[in-house]
Amino acid sequence: MADNSERNVLVLNVLLLGDRQSGRSSVGNALIGGEEFRTGSCTSGRCVTTDCQVLRRTFQGYFRRQGAESDLMLRVVDTPLETPRPHSVHELCPDGVHVLVLVVRTDLTHNNTHLEEDVEKLFGPEWRRHALLVFTHTDHLKGAGLSQSVYLAQTTDWLRALAEKVGGGVSFLDNSCDWPTIRGRPLREQLLRLSARNHHRALTVRTEEP
Repeated sequence: MADNSERNVLVLNVLLLGDRQSGRSSVGNALIGGEEFRTGSCTSGRCVTTDCQVLRRTFQGYFRRQGAESDLMLRVVDTPLETPRPHSVHELCPDGVHVLVLVVRTDLTHNNTHLEEDVEKLFGPEWRRHALLVFTHTDHLKGAGLSQSVYLAQTTDWLRALAEKVGGGVSFLDNSCDWPTIRGRPLREQLLRLSARNHHRALTVRTEEP
């Protein structure tokens, strides 16, 4: 747990993970309540996110802890790689990662079956307790006449299993909505509850092979 005792601030490091064009940057914008992460489609094989981005936002008086009002500072990390290098994550989050946000699009086929293995190499088996799964572009489900539960029942086996394993549960976000103002607060609260269940302890990045 990272604290600022003078102002009673809880600082949480959040790492976004997902395929190219999965919507990581849009989820990052929802979390910080702004438009600072660049978003858009890949052009000529190049995606908008080409460098690691770390953005922070402090939400004053966001929650109460031990009877006192506390600020919440989120440090949200987005990387251009589906699975970032351990040393890169360690440099960006030397105090560790409190919450992993796995981002998946509902309107694309999902072949990233190695995601769990790659994340476990980064953090070890404890990563599941610190992870939540966010499905983006859920306006696609409305167009297809699918409910969230039906989508999960019909999706690939590995993705359905992943949804059942992550400690923070699943969230569905509609890209056609105003993300920062409409979707940000519920997602932040889900993230905060997950971190609280882990007593705000951070995952340590494995910078060496076990």
